[in-house]
Amino acid sequence: MNPQKYSSVRENFMQRRYGVSLGRRYALAAASVVLFSVLGYSQVDNNKSALAQSGLPQSETPLQKKTLKTDKKIVESNNKFGFKLFSEVLKNDQTGKNVFISPLSVAIALAMVYNGASGSTQLGMAKTLELQGISLPEINSYYAAALKELVDNADAKVQLNIANSLWANQDFSFVPDFLQRVQYFYKAKVSNLNFQDAAAPNIINNWVKENTNGKINKIVETIQPNDVLFLINAIYFKGKWTKKFDKSQTAQYPFYITSGKQKQYPMMSQDGEYRYYENKQFQAVSLPYGKDGKFSFYIFLPKQNSNLTAFYQNLNVENWEKWMTQFNKRKGFIRLPRFQTEYNVKLNDALKSLGMEEAFSNNANFSGIGKNLTISEVKHKTFVEVNEEGTEAAAVTSVGVSVTSVAFPIEPPFQMIVDHPFFSAIRDNQTGRVLFMGSIIDPQ
Repeated sequence: MNPQKYSSVRENFMQRRYGVSLGRRYALAAASVVLFSVLGYSQVDNNKSALAQSGLPQSETPLQKKTLKTDKKIVESNNKFGFKLFSEVLKNDQTGKNVFISPLSVAIALAMVYNGASGSTQLGMAKTLELQGISLPEINSYYAAALKELVDNADAKVQLNIANSLWANQDFSFVPDFLQRVQYFYKAKVSNLNFQDAAAPNIINNWVKENTNGKINKIVETIQPNDVLFLINAIYFKGKWTKKFDKSQTAQYPFYITSGKQKQYPMMSQDGEYRYYENKQFQAVSLPYGKDGKFSFYIFLPKQNSNLTAFYQNLNVENWEKWMTQFNKRKGFIRLPRFQTEYNVKLNDALKSLGMEEAFSNNANFSGIGKNLTISEVKHKTFVEVNEEGTEAAAVTSVGVSVTSVAFPIEPPFQMIVDHPFFSAIRDNQTGRVLFMGSIIDPQ
């Protein structure tokens, strides 16, 4: 069948099956990468390739029509999962250094794997991801709509792109419907690959580099004999401030790190009108990107250097949503460090603590992907740079799956000097979706 005819047949098939059109492919770049390394079990079926299995899908309950209520519920689920995950990462981190993660990246990645989970493994993942009470068709429908919403952006000053890919071992048999759901709903590029070819890791890594704007050059070091699948999500964010910082105002000022020591760092300064909130414990400001401020960079600064730990004890989705309603326009002055940081962490323990323990055990049930599979390792890497122009952020999450063995009174201008450790986040103000969050202990 020629490509044009195949495309037409597939378009008509998807229209009948899912009730929606494939539409256009999205222009994709990346800064947040999610990798799924799936390891096979025992002997593989040498007679059938992964994609040769993907023929016509099995019968499935038709998609329910997506509603605003469902959208809101899953955004809330994403954020609740994100703050839980951040709390667990902080709890397990012993380095005392910067921590920066992309909960959206991890959520999208695990949502794709969730399509292959069954039984109590699926229940454990639903608990961890806060997806209880939401059907799989609703989840997939939401993510399909969210991916389109995020990449359809008319603001030239803000770039947020998402790309997904699935690299299948040509000698392993997968459940066809799993491959098709990931390809259709998550717009994943699905490719057969000879995992025994020494060039295979480079092929995958070149895709990663291309879709992370060069911020992440490598995610697959080597391919092990039992590896059968790499499922990768990539997110790239770059936003220019609505009001840029004047570089001539950047100067050296002290920054007091947790240990009590101080270092001299280039600090950016600016005054103006900002969305601002303050209570007895902290100051907080929202610095918008682009022409309409759809996305913002949030800074929460404890009033005492030593109070960052106390702040994190109160950082949860309920308080976050309450704080978001307290921001009001107010004139003021802000000084903050120009910073760049990279972070990497293994998420196994954090995800187990949140309810996914079975997914890492020999009792894991990923029969929706293939036989006798379990998650072996989840790693997360991130990059963020904040300067006078704006913000650029990137993240990589790798999941290895192996064999089973109102009017307010006018207030005086505030002054916010960010000269000690602080919490920050990048938020989609339109939906409330939190893309990135981090603890900045040392700007360098």
